[in-house]
Amino acid sequence: MPDFTSLGLTFNMAIFVAAAAAIAFAGVKLSVIADELADRTGMGEIVAGALFVGASTSLPGAITSVSTAYQGFPELAIGNALGGLTAQTLFIAVADLFYRRANLEHAAASPVGLVQGILLNALLCLALIGSVTTGLTVFGMHPVSVILPIAYIAGLLMLRTIRKENMWKAVETDETREEESDPSDSDDKRSDKTLWLLFLLYAGITAVAGYGIGESSIAIVDETGVSQTLFGTTFTAIANSLPELVTAIAAVRIGAVSLAVGDIIGGNAFEVLFLSLADFVSPQSIYESVKPDDQATALFAMLMVTVVLLGMMKREKSGFLNIGFESTLVFVLYALSVAVIAF
Repeated sequence: MPDFTSLGLTFNMAIFVAAAAAIAFAGVKLSVIADELADRTGMGEIVAGALFVGASTSLPGAITSVSTAYQGFPELAIGNALGGLTAQTLFIAVADLFYRRANLEHAAASPVGLVQGILLNALLCLALIGSVTTGLTVFGMHPVSVILPIAYIAGLLMLRTIRKENMWKAVETDETREEESDPSDSDDKRSDKTLWLLFLLYAGITAVAGYGIGESSIAIVDETGVSQTLFGTTFTAIANSLPELVTAIAAVRIGAVSLAVGDIIGGNAFEVLFLSLADFVSPQSIYESVKPDDQATALFAMLMVTVVLLGMMKREKSGFLNIGFESTLVFVLYALSVAVIAF
């Protein structure tokens, strides 16, 4: 592999932008194919959707966190993982701007969405516990890194049960009505084999692009002296999260509001697992490198998600700029989260 630090700042910035563009293009293609495969597997929409769509769109971020942690840049890996959470939650508010019928959280309110948010906050609580109990590290790895994927899988199974039993239900209004996803109604005539080959192709593109993001980020940080935490939390995290932004905007434009909100919140829960992956390959436990700024970012992410959940509960139809109070607060909280680590 080439030494990116020897290529110069301008060249590395060009690599960063090109890789981000590749992630945006291939990531959106991947999410569409992954959603179709999730319908065809028969595993259940919640579990299969989270595994296929969540994992596929999160692939570049995972590659970035793992590659940077392995090379001894844990702060960049942590910033990328946690910054992705705040960036993608911000994308819910951005998508709200494009949904003109009503406040997005009003339209997308559902028990599954609420539980996804609660699961995400629970996973973040575990990560924060790991950051303040670094003395529990065993063989260079924190037990939390083993607990996180177990908790995530348990959460997916709970989501499936909640959807199946339907014990809680949001009141449907004229603004919440949308067509349910039905595999039999799919217009995609491609064979399963073709879809799997395309899935692997686009997954490969995003994986390579994610590696390019990680390597160019290391070089840019090295050449400019900018904080690993700041660069990882902002530029790297946003670049790796572009598929979620484009997918969310496209979804609200066709009225698939639950897809727009659910995939982002559900995908965020998957992205917390980046910390486990990074901890596994890092020379020392990655939680030992978690700084107060990183903890603040995690807490901001929890607060932003909580505000979105409150918006789903209150179900305000419209507000400032035709978005709800929660979307306005999410914009403010994201700006504050960046300001905290920048200044």
